[in-house]
Amino acid sequence: MQPNYTDQALLELLRKDADKAVELLFRQYYSYVCKMVYQVVADAVIAEDIGQEVFFEIWRRKDQLVINTSLKAYLRRSAVNRTLNYLRDRKIKWEDDQELPMLEDDTPSTTQLLEAEELQEHIDNAIDQLPEKCRIVFMLSRQEDLSYQEIADHLNISIKTVENQISKALKHLRAVLKPYLSGGLLFLLIFLI
Repeated sequence: MQPNYTDQALLELLRKDADKAVELLFRQYYSYVCKMVYQVVADAVIAEDIGQEVFFEIWRRKDQLVINTSLKAYLRRSAVNRTLNYLRDRKIKWEDDQELPMLEDDTPSTTQLLEAEELQEHIDNAIDQLPEKCRIVFMLSRQEDLSYQEIADHLNISIKTVENQISKALKHLRAVLKPYLSGGLLFLLIFLI
């Protein structure tokens, strides 16, 4: 297993031996980039393709590349931009709303205590249950911290559509996660997701 290099060491190597730096960067951050993309597109093959495109672009521009932020932040932004380009190119039809599946009423007891990992798994599953458009908008808002206007601009949809999709996502998450949390904690968790 390769040792992890610091961002500073990789940036210095990028100036000296760009090919080696890009290779090390790929080995160290590829899974991180793919995971970020997968959270939006929910397709492992597409996430891997977009992840490879991110690193290919770094290699292609290696001689003129200037990174002023942390490598993780740079890769995150690159992954978000590539993912948005992918979504824009697919031209998702936003007008035909998909209905959320009906939730079953046989939920676990509210007194059941869950460890942090189990709770995160429930959150991830609840997000995965969202219809594609709704999940994309929600992930761009909560995970990528884009404003409603930025999401609307990137996806070429109205702010009202963004608001509606976020509202649908939050309603679904509240319903699915309610059995696991008390009211105040649920509100805080949904707000912070």
